[in-house]
Amino acid sequence: MFDQGKGTSLIVIPGVQGRWEWMKPALTELAKRCRVMSYTLCGDIGSDMKFDSALGFDNFVRQLDQVFDRTGVTRAALCGVSYGGLIALHYAALRPEKVTSLVFVSSPAPGWVPNSRQQRYLAHPWRSTPAFVMTSPLRLWPEIKAAYDTTRERLAFSLRHGLRVMSAPAIPPRMAKRVTMQQRVDFTPDFERIKVPTLIVTGEDGLDQIVPAEVTREYRQLIPGARYVQIKRSGHIGLLTHPAQFADIVTGFINGNGH
Repeated sequence: MFDQGKGTSLIVIPGVQGRWEWMKPALTELAKRCRVMSYTLCGDIGSDMKFDSALGFDNFVRQLDQVFDRTGVTRAALCGVSYGGLIALHYAALRPEKVTSLVFVSSPAPGWVPNSRQQRYLAHPWRSTPAFVMTSPLRLWPEIKAAYDTTRERLAFSLRHGLRVMSAPAIPPRMAKRVTMQQRVDFTPDFERIKVPTLIVTGEDGLDQIVPAEVTREYRQLIPGARYVQIKRSGHIGLLTHPAQFADIVTGFINGNGH
């Protein structure tokens, strides 16, 4: 578990791969500005919590309850990154007394359906792993190229990110199960319960090859009054390619709302 910094409490929920380590550059920058906490999603190595099939998506609610208990925090802002946005949404709807504000970062809006390539991965996670690993750099390269001015900077970032991923490997069947499970949940009632200030963050249109920016922007219609910020020269991993800018945006929002 990651728990560093002082000030406003912020819990960052990782994406479908489930590992906070992949977000470390962003977490480190956030820790300079607030108290930031993050964790590994239940069922993965290092999470210290088994996945209970009977609970389904509510496993993530139970786990966030535990994060609050372990850290001693009674109220916090929630920042959901990609898949983590759905967890943040559901938790805020069920535990409004614990959530001060919400941030969705390149998150799929409810109703999002995986594209054909993603569906092939979901159907055969282990068999698809070699192809997924080999093609990941190609999917991320356009936004890495946009984020940095020189080839040296681009390759240096790619190496650092690759090392983070290898040090905290994801479990393909677990990722597939999370997506499949999410597709069966009706999040519609959750939106009526969201009353806290909400921020939506995306990269530029066309650069996010994982969750299109227009899909994440649907939260603007689903949550009245939600604010929106676009990180230029970024796509799905703007929090990693522009961590200081990302941290400024998030902490400026949660602090500006009196939390």
